[in-house]
Amino acid sequence: MYLNCPCCGPFYEPFVKGSQPALLAGLLLSRLAKKVQLPAVTAYLVAGIVVGPYCLGRLGIAGLGFISSENVKEFEIISNVALGFIAFAIGNEFRLSQLKQVGKKATFIGIFQACVATLCVDAALIGLHFVLGERLPLPMAITLGAVAAATAPAATLMVVRQYKAKGKLTDLLLPIVAIDDAVGLIIFAVSFGIAKALVHGEFNLISIILEPILEIVCSLALGALMGVLFTFCEKFFSSNSKRLCLSITFVIFTVALSMIKFEVGGFHIGFSTLLVCMMLGTMFCNLCDFSAEIMEKTDKWTNPIFTLFFVLSGAELELNVFADAAIVGIGVAYIISRSIGKYFGAYTSAKICRCEKKTTNYLGITLLPQAGVALGMSVTAMELGEVGNLIRNIVLFSVLIYELVGPTLTKIALTKAGEIEPKQPHHHRKNRAAPAKV
Repeated sequence: MYLNCPCCGPFYEPFVKGSQPALLAGLLLSRLAKKVQLPAVTAYLVAGIVVGPYCLGRLGIAGLGFISSENVKEFEIISNVALGFIAFAIGNEFRLSQLKQVGKKATFIGIFQACVATLCVDAALIGLHFVLGERLPLPMAITLGAVAAATAPAATLMVVRQYKAKGKLTDLLLPIVAIDDAVGLIIFAVSFGIAKALVHGEFNLISIILEPILEIVCSLALGALMGVLFTFCEKFFSSNSKRLCLSITFVIFTVALSMIKFEVGGFHIGFSTLLVCMMLGTMFCNLCDFSAEIMEKTDKWTNPIFTLFFVLSGAELELNVFADAAIVGIGVAYIISRSIGKYFGAYTSAKICRCEKKTTNYLGITLLPQAGVALGMSVTAMELGEVGNLIRNIVLFSVLIYELVGPTLTKIALTKAGEIEPKQPHHHRKNRAAPAKV
């Protein structure tokens, strides 16, 4: 019906052609992943590669897979909405009662480990710059150092949910991931401004320092305003189903508002979807008495969206980056230096905060996944021209590795920390229905 409609047809057609094989592939591979004890996130990403332009998509059969990168981008709205719900769920971790216990620690660790990761990558790549020369330009090294600060909240949250992880490490982890992205945005803005100055020979204080700070302040303000309005509107409904509908509507509406960009007095003002939706969730969970119940119902509703989001993320990964040896070499140096920075940054800051030994030892491993925020930064880096294209390919390479390996490492770390309980073997009843004696 919708496909024949001149108004709805262009909107529904890509969903019919792409979402069905994507969801099916994700669900089937998640069953295989369970057999080998891998997180479902990894299975979804692999499923995306299978149905993506480099595997089944090469057959050119519409409905079997994504036949091109443009075909994948038709689903961008799903990715944006999914990121909004992920940030909304993370914001729910910022309850005042919980922040009194971990707030100071999470803030210090989040800032410290992000800065250490940036410094480690900067040091490694700037050192390589003096060896490789123009094959690794200085602006590229500086920009990649800034990208290193970002962590993927989606993969971390999905692993925590799938295995129902609970404990001091988990309580500390989710606020750190949220803070990490805010810090990453500031570091990237400053470093990218310096890189642009090196490439174009122009130094703009407004774009380097003031605009990123303004983006964060505006994002938090918009999220807080929407959170207050959301809580006010929820009071007019007593039905759980209607409250759920209102929750979904507000998150999607907030995502749409966060994409607005405008200019005032020479300042380019934009919003971070992650920060806006995170603040929405924070305000809601602290102002609404029944927020926990609504959040639980929202989590169940969003599972199919998250599955499709990760499959689409896998389909977006550019496998042709492996064809360039220079990209692979620099990418390996980036991955190693970032991993060292994340681990030892988290280890040192957790030690300073006197966290428990298990938290100190395993926190850094859970911060390795990298995806959406880093990819967004790499798109911005395209403004540097040829240098930006190199940055984009290196980030794509690293995201491919981190997203496939990161969720598994997060699961192992949480298990070692004792926050994922091993599943008990199921004992089937032998005599379910004993035949009646004659």
